Amino acid sequence: MARLSEKRVCLHRKVKYHQQQVEVLKAQLNSMQGLASIGSATCMIAHEINNLLTPISNYAALALSNSHDKALIEKALIKAVKNCERASKVMESILALANGQKQEKQNCGVASMVEEVFNCLCRDFAKDGITVRITIPKDLTICAVPVQIQQVLMNLILNARDAMLPGGGTLSIKASDNGENVSLEVCDSGCGIKPENLSKIFEPFFSTKKDNGTGIGLAFCKRIVDEHGGTITVESEIAKGSKFTITLPKQQ
Repeated sequence: MARLSEKRVCLHRKVKYHQQQVEVLKAQLNSMQGLASIGSATCMIAHEINNLLTPISNYAALALSNSHDKALIEKALIKAVKNCERASKVMESILALANGQKQEKQNCGVASMVEEVFNCLCRDFAKDGITVRITIPKDLTICAVPVQIQQVLMNLILNARDAMLPGGGTLSIKASDNGENVSLEVCDSGCGIKPENLSKIFEPFFSTKKDNGTGIGLAFCKRIVDEHGGTITVESEIAKGSKFTITLPKQQ
């Protein structure tokens, strides 16, 4: 009996020790998850702010190179200021997303959001031999955080543009009402995505771009769409182009 009691005490000590170890590991895991969130947020912010810094730089350069044209300078500076304000909103939005905070959704006009994205980009796609075709009903709305969905659209549009350089092509953006949901399509006639990469395209840090790809953009897009209760899919064919389809609820 004495030996049995000793074994029980020893077993209880071991169980208690392992429980303490589990608690320590849980604390370490929570700490690491916090660091991972900060790292993800930093990568996302760097990627998205870079998308906005380019047109800001272009506007500033335009103002400097046309010092005699006061009206043009004023117009360029107004656009630069608006992009800076937008960059601030993007940072707030991404940090909130990384921290798991909920942001207030509102009814947004799809056509006006797409138009604002092109205004932010500054670059005239026609200069790159790209024809832009937009087919969106004026009264079509979704329930969303506007700046987040605009960042998704900006990523997809910039990716489509890159896929069609230097030869040019056609960029088509369509939206339609499917009852409870709205479908958004961003199609390009670019180089396409290899079949073996299609299943990995939304994974963090996976990129098909050899030179300047971070693998953050599409992962960021998927996370935002998921947060909105929607879906994002891709279809692609080598040398024929790609089509990204986003489905978002009209109401929450």
